[in-house]
Amino acid sequence: MDTNSPIPSVLMATTNEDLLEDLLRLAAAASVTPHVESDLLALRRNWHACSLVVIGRDLAERLARAQPAHRPGVVVVGSTSDGDDLYRCAFDVGADAVCRLPDDEPLLAGKLADALDGVDRAAVTLAFVGGCGGAGSTTLAAAVAVLGNRRGFRTMLIDGDPLGGGIELALGIEHDPGDRWPKLLNASGRVSAAALRSALPSVDGLSVLSWDQSDVTVLPPDTMSSVIGAAQRSTDLVVLDLPRRADPAVEEGFIRSTATLLVVPSDVRSVAAAKRLSGPLRAVAGDVRVVARESRPGLAPIDVATHLSLPLATKLGHDRNLPTAMDQGHFPLHPRSPLARTATTLLDLFPPPQLTPA
Repeated sequence: MDTNSPIPSVLMATTNEDLLEDLLRLAAAASVTPHVESDLLALRRNWHACSLVVIGRDLAERLARAQPAHRPGVVVVGSTSDGDDLYRCAFDVGADAVCRLPDDEPLLAGKLADALDGVDRAAVTLAFVGGCGGAGSTTLAAAVAVLGNRRGFRTMLIDGDPLGGGIELALGIEHDPGDRWPKLLNASGRVSAAALRSALPSVDGLSVLSWDQSDVTVLPPDTMSSVIGAAQRSTDLVVLDLPRRADPAVEEGFIRSTATLLVVPSDVRSVAAAKRLSGPLRAVAGDVRVVARESRPGLAPIDVATHLSLPLATKLGHDRNLPTAMDQGHFPLHPRSPLARTATTLLDLFPPPQLTPA
């Protein structure tokens, strides 16, 4: 292995050309570029160089006789016809897993994606939903994502509402290149976190997944689950903007969230509308809290939360300049603005677990 080149995350070792072809196909599907060896000495020399080592049965038998040092992240691969000998080889080299191809292709594909993504993360995931139409949940979701990104958290903003106004318009990136939801409709199983981040449009380092102008209005729940999972593995903070309507994909977003913020204007009609949503929301979301948006005249924030039988996260003040600025393609987030103060409070309530270089 060239010591002047970046170290690959995966080492594949086999003398079986047919097996190697299958392994390289799975690696390509996971966006992994492996280092390949067909020599026992080279395999032993690079034994500790990669996070995942995938060994064909042919070399595993020879490696076992050399009594390699134990290390995590070793998979022995063979065919469904190899029988118990495959497990014996795996035991002798201290492997973590055995994959019989083609039956165990999904298992190996997942391990390849894990190696590319690194250790699974525990990203804070905040879902925003309006208690009624025009509540301002999209604007607040964007503000939390922008502020989290400014703080140095690796952040992804996901627009889960195909019929909404569009987060891209709020951020002024609707014409930027990158993938949108329709490109990901066939995503299921393990999605590469690194590949997802690199494919999305971004603004100042903030990755954004939104919609294009196609007729797609519904997401498969497997797609939503896979994409959110990839986002959680590659970020400190995931922000979801979700619609009020109930469908399996939207429910998946609420289920996978650390907390759901129900944004409710503090007037009687809006609270009544939110009341109809709060029950179904609590059935799928583990931690639901209210953000009471100021209305004039209106109810006190604590009264809004009490009527909905939900805890109050914070309040959102009125910013008379914000609608005009957003109509002009700007997203102002001044530190002392009501929107920034609310976003700051929410990030302080749900701090991401660690900072990562963006």
